[in-house]
Amino acid sequence: MTDVAALELDLDRDLFLRELLRQLAGALQDVVGLDEAEGYVSTVGRAIGGMLDEKYRQALKTDRLDKDQIAAVLVDLKRRIKGGFRIESVNGGRIVLVNSACPFGEKVLDRPSLCMMTMNVFGLIAGENSGHARVAITEAIATGAPGCRVVVDVQPTGDTPEGARDFFRADL
Repeated sequence: MTDVAALELDLDRDLFLRELLRQLAGALQDVVGLDEAEGYVSTVGRAIGGMLDEKYRQALKTDRLDKDQIAAVLVDLKRRIKGGFRIESVNGGRIVLVNSACPFGEKVLDRPSLCMMTMNVFGLIAGENSGHARVAITEAIATGAPGCRVVVDVQPTGDTPEGARDFFRADL
């Protein structure tokens, strides 16, 4: 009898969960369309963003993160989940982040709805701490770009990147 447990398989919990998310996102995109799929993922992203915002503010012992802390938190949370984000710039009220590795790995390819997780987690954290934030993903690995570029305006201006979404502190 073959010892199944001894087989060399590329299978672990991380790979399984990323594939599960890929298939769920693909099913949503196929059944309800990209816009609706993005809406569902956005809902989950806001919930996770709220949880992460609370964890970081507690760890930093602060009621509100400042702009530099927001940028650092966004990079750190992605680092912890195997993303490759780094700060490209922090100028005025604009934070620009670039990414060389998606936490979903290759499972994100052709699943742009999964980018709503990043947009909403970033937007919720930035919006809750600055009062109002505008987030745009101007390049994405999911759509075939070699990396991601995310613009987070914590002091929104008239210069609005295409596809930007607004996020507001809950008590405003």
